[in-house]
Amino acid sequence: MSALALPSSPIPEGLARARLPAWALPADWPREGLVPALADVQLAQGRVHRVSPAGLTPLAGPVWDLAGAPVLPGLVDAHTHLDKAFTLPRMGEVQPGLLGAIDAMMQDRRHWTSEDVRERASQGLRWAHEAGVVQLRSHCDWWEPQTTPVAWPVLRELAQEWQGRLQLERVSLIPLHLYAQRDTAMALAAQVAASGPGACLGGFVHSSNWDPQALRHLLEAARHHDLDVDLHVDEELNPRAQGLWHVARLVKALGLRTRVVCGHTCALAAQPEAEALATLDAVAEAGLTLVSLPITNLLLQDAVTGRTPRARGLTLVKEARGRGIPVLLASDNVQDPFCPSGSFDPLEAFGVGVAMGQLGQAFDQWSDSLCRRDALARPGSAPPAPFSTGSPADVLIFPQANAWGFPSRTQPRVVLRQGQPLAPIPQPSFASESA
Repeated sequence: MSALALPSSPIPEGLARARLPAWALPADWPREGLVPALADVQLAQGRVHRVSPAGLTPLAGPVWDLAGAPVLPGLVDAHTHLDKAFTLPRMGEVQPGLLGAIDAMMQDRRHWTSEDVRERASQGLRWAHEAGVVQLRSHCDWWEPQTTPVAWPVLRELAQEWQGRLQLERVSLIPLHLYAQRDTAMALAAQVAASGPGACLGGFVHSSNWDPQALRHLLEAARHHDLDVDLHVDEELNPRAQGLWHVARLVKALGLRTRVVCGHTCALAAQPEAEALATLDAVAEAGLTLVSLPITNLLLQDAVTGRTPRARGLTLVKEARGRGIPVLLASDNVQDPFCPSGSFDPLEAFGVGVAMGQLGQAFDQWSDSLCRRDALARPGSAPPAPFSTGSPADVLIFPQANAWGFPSRTQPRVVLRQGQPLAPIPQPSFASESA
């Protein structure tokens, strides 16, 4: 397919011959050879009005002919760290590995102010918005039980400022040992709950701080205060790590009705096959969501100075998906001691994940890992499915890409928010104004 340039005007009411991913189409959608037939998408008043096979029903109003260009709904970046972002330039040498990055961040955070966090986090939100992200979840370091982190109210303010453009959720990233006392766990959860909508109770669950009773307190506090939960779990290649298994068991035993998300879960890749698969069976039964962070885990796991890493650190995404477990891929850290690269464009993480996990049919089968808002929503309260009638016309068009090589050549993109382009579309155009 030749590169496609889209017209700068008029604003489209129809997208003709769009290449939508198979996961977003009905099971009985017609096929053209090995792939789904192209689609016509009718927009109206900033929402999707109709999706039909190309040429079946005339499109009304100004139409962009996409000539088979790949199209995705608005992106979800399910796991980021806005409070840490862009701190790397002011640091010296960082020791390799997760614990070395934590040490460097603990030194830097002494100098954080509200203004500093706001400036860095705002840059991250701008970049995410430009990339086509419609929902972003940021963890916020919370190391003292009696003191609210300087970044926590800043993120709440930014969530309010960005309302209507980007949904910003925030997670209290609290080390597991702070939940060791039940009263403290309840107090922390109460503070998170009182901070307003979009707040989740979080925790860092690692073999270095493992305490099954503290984990129970965390989940009991979430249940008591009706909070969704988002955890860093087993971010290591220690085959004896057992956080994820205990989370799944406790969620079921406690009857949690909120959404529980577990990020990283790298240890699954180091455990004996039968043990890892048994844990995933428990995860599926408990209804957890898994989030994999390919770039950061590739950089931090099996990291030793002067030695080429042998292990990849990617969790068992294929095995999880085969059990019906929602799996998302996300950016994680951006230009901080945990990850020197990144741009709050989750397609970067997706591309790394496709290579690390050898994920075939990336566009048709795996791109939903960037778009599933339902996987973060509380059960029973999921937003409309992408491209369903009445869903927001939040759309990404990739004029220079194709579905076979996806996500290659996806950096040039057209982002529509409620049917309106975020930025002017350059000329010249090979698109028509009628279907």
